[in-house]
Amino acid sequence: MDFGVVFQCDPPASTVVELARKAEDAGFSYVWTFDSHLLWQEPFVIYSQILAATQRVIVGPMVTNPGTRDWTVIASQFATLNEMFGNRTICGIGRGDSALRTLGAKPGTIDEMKQCVEVVRGLARGETVEYRGQQLKFAWVDNGALDVWVAAYGPRALQATGEVGDGYILQLADPDIAEWMIGAVRRSAEQAGRDPEAIKFCVAAPAYVGDDLEHQREQTRWFGGMVGNHVADIVARYGASGAVPKALTDYIEGRKGYDYAEHGRAGNTHTAFVPDEVVDRFCILGPPENHLSRLAALKSLGVDQFALYLQHDAKEQTLTSYGKDIIPSFHV
Repeated sequence: MDFGVVFQCDPPASTVVELARKAEDAGFSYVWTFDSHLLWQEPFVIYSQILAATQRVIVGPMVTNPGTRDWTVIASQFATLNEMFGNRTICGIGRGDSALRTLGAKPGTIDEMKQCVEVVRGLARGETVEYRGQQLKFAWVDNGALDVWVAAYGPRALQATGEVGDGYILQLADPDIAEWMIGAVRRSAEQAGRDPEAIKFCVAAPAYVGDDLEHQREQTRWFGGMVGNHVADIVARYGASGAVPKALTDYIEGRKGYDYAEHGRAGNTHTAFVPDEVVDRFCILGPPENHLSRLAALKSLGVDQFALYLQHDAKEQTLTSYGKDIIPSFHV
């Protein structure tokens, strides 16, 4: 199993770059960031500095979207970074949440996301694509490479992931829900004539190593609110119809809204509806043995990467603990 780390692009950017360097030293293989330009700094600028400061980590957004940049611009950003640093980028993509909603816009459609995947990946790989009625190609790309991993919860997004994604990103670490979601993506891939075993699976969630479970829950409760924000859209569309597992739909009944000014931040004021049980299931908390046990369960389901969110007050401690106590157990 590979390990990644997910940062917000809070200023100063130099701190994000330094944490990325420390993550590589600790044995992490991927460095991801949020991509929401009104809430945080522009990630693609920071990627250049991360790649320059490291030697092997693969870098990209978790996740970008089809709506805030022209698709050819997204592709050019990846292709340029790859030319500079040797094909060390990856694209996580979804329909769009905070990056679009803070602009007063709605998330894109599933079809737009699928088309964007094909255009961005094809151009970054040096292929000819059709976009806006034109045949387009980056003449300057040579030996280009880019994988695109799709983040999804709802049934149509899971289907789209199986149809076009090189990988799937599930933003929660509950093994039962992960098994359900991974199965849906694999079935979709098989129905589309693709090899379901070729799709990579990434589980992304906050991880906090330590003994003060109550404090850890308060530092990571924001994540249940973020997930609930996505699930609320699914429930609004499908109701509690079984379109997603009941474990996801039941807990948001007490949800009263969402404040993007506090998006992804510890101690925010709009996540009181998230019970401890959900925090414990969606995140990985507690001493190292808790992490080892949960990660082993996820690996047995076919999870290829665990990407831990570092939006709490023990960033360096958690990086160090994972490098010392967790990652070596999965790299034997």
